Amino acid sequence: MAINTFARKEIKFLLSMEQYHGLMEAVSEYMNPDKYCVGGKEYGIYNIYYDTPDDFLIRESLAKPYYKEKIRLRSYYSPASPDDLVFLEIKKKIGGIVTKRRVSMTLAESDAYFRDRTKPVSNKYITEQVFRELDVFLDHYPVVPKQYISYQREAFFGKEDSDFRLTFDRKITERRHDLGLNHESYGNFIIGADQRLMEVKVSNAIPDWLVAKLSELKIYKTSFSKYGRAYQNFVREQVEKKIQPTNEHIAIVSGVSAVNKSVLMNRSVNSYV
Repeated sequence: MAINTFARKEIKFLLSMEQYHGLMEAVSEYMNPDKYCVGGKEYGIYNIYYDTPDDFLIRESLAKPYYKEKIRLRSYYSPASPDDLVFLEIKKKIGGIVTKRRVSMTLAESDAYFRDRTKPVSNKYITEQVFRELDVFLDHYPVVPKQYISYQREAFFGKEDSDFRLTFDRKITERRHDLGLNHESYGNFIIGADQRLMEVKVSNAIPDWLVAKLSELKIYKTSFSKYGRAYQNFVREQVEKKIQPTNEHIAIVSGVSAVNKSVLMNRSVNSYV
């Protein structure tokens, strides 16, 4: 099994196609394509996000706390077969620094792990350590599959600093049913066809050339969570179903309130101990 760990900053930008093409002129000069993106190719990423029955984790995340965490199962195949490799990831953000630890296994092995904590055989200490961390997380939060997210990605890394990465995502697709990686990718798009979500992933400072290009193209950072945006869309749909034609329209959905169709993402008060 493979294991990956890192700690870095992740800064997001939502680009128009004009901004995207303008930026790509500089990207080709200072960066190399990821090995899966040679020749302008993209690759697909397919995820299942796990959460508590009342969506505690995503509600906490949207409240923008100093510390937040999430767990997801990721595949690079769609649909994934039982023998295909998948990655179980626990991702944390502490004061703007993102850490991610993950273990790999087959899709069938991931089903067994979530069912009764049966783990694939491994003699690597770091793998066992990450599984202990996952066990603690799952003991603390009674999670179930809650959200499917997929997208097509272009990825690049710096010619002088391979730890510096840029990714561009399109066709960001979400659904809250058929929550298995064994299903085809389909659902609702959460950004426009004429947009790209760019993420700057860097351990140190953003390179000067990129800072200058962002300023020139008037590209500004944004707060954007794929799972968060999908969940907010879901809440709005539920609110519209629940609101009655009265003078003051109020609805409550999974700890989130809405007044007159304005969605209020309240800080969660639930505790899982």
